[in-house]
Amino acid sequence: MDLPQNLRSDARENRDRVLAAARELFAEHGLDVGMREVARRAGVGPATLYRRFPTRQALVDEAFAVELGVCRAIVLDGVADPDPWSGFVSVVERLTVMNAANRGFVDAFMATDRPGTAIAEHRRSLLAHLAHLAQRARAQGRLRQDFVIQDLVLVLLAGRALATIDAADRDAAARRFAVLAVDAFRRGPVPHGAR
Repeated sequence: MDLPQNLRSDARENRDRVLAAARELFAEHGLDVGMREVARRAGVGPATLYRRFPTRQALVDEAFAVELGVCRAIVLDGVADPDPWSGFVSVVERLTVMNAANRGFVDAFMATDRPGTAIAEHRRSLLAHLAHLAQRARAQGRLRQDFVIQDLVLVLLAGRALATIDAADRDAAARRFAVLAVDAFRRGPVPHGAR
């Protein structure tokens, strides 16, 4: 694939329009959007789209490059927090709010398991960081002992529906959903007589 700095200005403009159209459509409708629809929204022909992005996965990886960076920063900030519970809560809250704004990113993050794709590698790496953070929060006694990383994945999948809420209400709904999720992850008091 041609790097943007190596393209003529008209080719770079076409590439940028394709990426902008893909980002908008994926955010609004998820990954079910067809390549021809992306080309149509960008105002380019399918041949132009395929010249710059020969596969759907190449377009998806590039369209979500910014979100991948933001997601990585959220997780690494949480991992760096000296208080593992605080770091875990921050990750849940920030990822939930981020994901509510972009339906397609959640779809791509959860669906891509093919090794070698940017999103699959990102997912593998970040889930490993999150598993380590969860282990620290469990050891601290704040995270429920039966937590597994798939529990967080399940919450992210459930939160996917937040993207369908009216934009004016979406942020508040995402924050409330995150509070409820954190409460579900929190280790409750141990009943009298139980271990």
